[in-house]
Amino acid sequence: MILSFPARAAALLIAATCASPALAQVTIHPDDTVIQGDLTVQVPSTGAGNPIEGSLYVEDDSTIDASLCLGNSCSTSESFANEVTLRFRYTENAIEVIDTSSSSNPDRDWTLMFNDNDTATEMFAVRDDTQGTIPFTIVGGAPANAFWMAASGDIGLGTSIPQQDLHILANASPAIRLEQTGIDVLGEPRSWDILANNNFGISDVTAGTAPFGIEGAAPSFALRIETNGAIGMGTPNPAAALHVQRTDNTAQVLVEDTGSSGAQELFKLSNNGGSYFTFENTNAGTTWFFTHENSAPNRFIIADAVTDGPEFTLTAEGDLTIPGQLFTAGSCAAGCDRVFDAGYPLPTIAEQAAMMRAKKHLPAIGPTPENGPFNITAMTGGMLNELEKAHLYIAELHRVVTAQAGDKTALEAQLAAQDARIARLEAQIGALLARP
Repeated sequence: MILSFPARAAALLIAATCASPALAQVTIHPDDTVIQGDLTVQVPSTGAGNPIEGSLYVEDDSTIDASLCLGNSCSTSESFANEVTLRFRYTENAIEVIDTSSSSNPDRDWTLMFNDNDTATEMFAVRDDTQGTIPFTIVGGAPANAFWMAASGDIGLGTSIPQQDLHILANASPAIRLEQTGIDVLGEPRSWDILANNNFGISDVTAGTAPFGIEGAAPSFALRIETNGAIGMGTPNPAAALHVQRTDNTAQVLVEDTGSSGAQELFKLSNNGGSYFTFENTNAGTTWFFTHENSAPNRFIIADAVTDGPEFTLTAEGDLTIPGQLFTAGSCAAGCDRVFDAGYPLPTIAEQAAMMRAKKHLPAIGPTPENGPFNITAMTGGMLNELEKAHLYIAELHRVVTAQAGDKTALEAQLAAQDARIARLEAQIGALLARP
């Protein structure tokens, strides 16, 4: 071992070498004192006290051209591996850095800690002595590559070949936990996990729920949020606040509530003004609009893209207007055209009249409550049935009337003939009476 010290420290070193082994050689140069061999500093004198209790004080740049062991457990025959330059041997090892700068300059004190007897923790740590905190700790037994910073600046946790700014590697379900321990304006303490396995998910550890998840192999742009807040599902370029796009005929929106039975609102369109939604057939080139009219009378309107007026209009009073014809799919339970069948039980006119008077309504139509709703389809079928029966009755009455008219004509001819005969007889009688 070679120690080089300035000349002004020579007297101290010479005095200290009084107990040095015989092999130690001291050479004094104009600027340095060189000691070749072992140097033992002991107090108070040779043969008295503990030889490791001495002190060495050097006031200038110094060089130790070999390995150095510090601590009361170091031996005079300490052996060093080639890669070891500095060794600490003591029951409690630490390197303390005390910055004596003025308060106008950075002056924080730090300590490198090796194990902690107070907490019985085997660890390496960096302690901020000024703040009284330990911001960095490595506990003994930590696995290989628990923390790795690559030359690129990428950080690996569990890997020595990080592929991103932060790369976390684990055998199963690598995760990040975010935990709030205090109560503030944001609410109660809560813990969240961001984890990945076959799926990616965010879990509310406090509540025991998993509110967000992405299954492995989910397609590109399954969820996309643009800078304007527009959300795309299946598209990288959402054209609306919420844009759902598929290319495999699966574009659907399902609103489902599986709770207890009861009516509730599941779909709502709300706007400061009129609103509408559109049905568009891109293959046929046709479009339908379902509209809540913007201006009074704020009707509900169904119209196509042709500018010929609405095809369906409904007012708040219930008035319905359609420009075309109305077809219903209801059945004609009253019989309709079956009245013309030979086996149809057609009442006689007298029977029909009796039923009308007894029920106070046409039998096939049924009662019509005043100011109440009625079934337009059923009533239309009933009216058709009654109308067809009425025409059959008219035809029957016409036949009877026609027959009666024929009888009347014959009777009138008979009466005319009789009148003529009577007139002739009266003339003959008159002629006879007129004879002298």
